[in-house]
Amino acid sequence: MRNEVKTLADAIRYFSDEQTCIDTVAFMRWPNGVECPACLAAKDRQHWLKNQRRWQCRECGRQYSVKLNTIFEDSPVSLQKWLPAMWLLANCKNGISSYELARDIGVTQKSAWFMLHRIREAMKNRSVKKLGPSGKPVEVDETFVGGKMKNMHASRRNKLQLAEYGDNKTAVMGMLDRYAREVRVKVIPDVSRATLQAEILRQIVPVGTVYTDSHSGYDGLKAKAFIHKTVNHLEEYVRKDVHTQGIENFWSLFKRGLNGTYVAVEPFHLEAYADEQAFRYNHRATKDNPVTDADRFALAVSQVSGKRLTYAELTGKVGEIPL
Repeated sequence: MRNEVKTLADAIRYFSDEQTCIDTVAFMRWPNGVECPACLAAKDRQHWLKNQRRWQCRECGRQYSVKLNTIFEDSPVSLQKWLPAMWLLANCKNGISSYELARDIGVTQKSAWFMLHRIREAMKNRSVKKLGPSGKPVEVDETFVGGKMKNMHASRRNKLQLAEYGDNKTAVMGMLDRYAREVRVKVIPDVSRATLQAEILRQIVPVGTVYTDSHSGYDGLKAKAFIHKTVNHLEEYVRKDVHTQGIENFWSLFKRGLNGTYVAVEPFHLEAYADEQAFRYNHRATKDNPVTDADRFALAVSQVSGKRLTYAELTGKVGEIPL
């Protein structure tokens, strides 16, 4: 596929056939051959049912499609629309809105919004490997996301004032491993010392090097065996190698997408949008690592397995009793 698909136009032509889409997802999901998701029987025990476009396991008898146990599961939208949508989200620098995607692939805005969130679920970084091995520096910073009260519609402003959604601004914490070129982002409840340092202990190797600004929430990291160096932004932004310019560059890209493409994002969904931007940032092209659009797309598709997201989970209505 890599030699045949290099641009969005190529992707639209290549994925115009449903069988080609099935073959692509199957290859990226099962690079060693199709295996039964129920009993994990080997590829030589799987029978392809051509008319139904699904497999049947000769061991347990179960029939299954390539969508089973993926972000595509139970979706009536064909893979001919799913894959171009994944290409767009993986490669549009500032993201793509649900309204634009709905027009581009011919679905409703509500369906496009749900599709984009399922794709973001596939993009989520679930690595448990800690940042900053061998004392490599990690930049740590926090930012706040949220609109100004005076610019909001009266109904939304009243809800915020009544504390239905809490404070107007949502705190987001970011860590950038300079040498691994990897950023990790998380929405946090506050910027207290306990919250910030708990995340640092969880994400960065012990005795690691941490660069931050002069926020008091980072005080005491040296007592926890970290090599901690700060830069006071009231006086300077860079002191030799000590700075937080890398993670601040990520904040700039992140907020550009929020303000210019998505416009209004609820705090409940903010981390999903952060995961989307982190995916593109972590797999961006550089002189030393010439990543292509096809590479980012292939990586996103390879991560669809085991990440099913239902509409009830997405909207926070799991377990609600209907009236």
